[in-house]
Amino acid sequence: MKKHDYNIIDNTYVYDLDESIVASGYPMADKINPCNLETRGATNGDMKRAMRLGKAPAGSGHDCYLKGIIVQFDLTLTKQAWPEAQRYHFLDFVSSMSAMHMLAKMDVRFISYTDRKIIDLFLDIVRDYNQNPSEENWRRMIYSYPSGLLLTARMTTNYLQLKNIYAQRKNHRLPEWKVVCDWIKALPKAKELGVV
Repeated sequence: MKKHDYNIIDNTYVYDLDESIVASGYPMADKINPCNLETRGATNGDMKRAMRLGKAPAGSGHDCYLKGIIVQFDLTLTKQAWPEAQRYHFLDFVSSMSAMHMLAKMDVRFISYTDRKIIDLFLDIVRDYNQNPSEENWRRMIYSYPSGLLLTARMTTNYLQLKNIYAQRKNHRLPEWKVVCDWIKALPKAKELGVV
């Protein structure tokens, strides 16, 4: 597999990891002390329980505390991969690049597998539109951009959804998914909590 000449994932932030590990014990708690986390943080017992519950089968409900571990990041995928990402029910777009509005002005980038002849043909179409911005030329441009075009979006998700994504995409043929799965494996406590 070729190394990508662009970053597929940038600007990752993970929120509420310890809070959700502690909350994994709520179903069996007889008393909830919201101040415990501030004073003692997640204990070894909390972590052991969270690890056990995190390894529960997907869909069993025992791993639902993973929903509380929020992950935000910038994701750059090809037109080929974006529809596959959109199938996940909690992989929300915060904001994204718009080919519809900005394609003629974009500093377009393509995955290295995109055929140079196709890129050159597309750039000629963009030039035609920029020289004569008719509705006909715009439609020709918007319907002609190659599936290797890279578009970036800011995303938000959680560890439970990443567990699902990892299980479904770890052996996927598109190279972007291999990078996403490697990134999931490298997230804090992802292995211990059964995300991967």
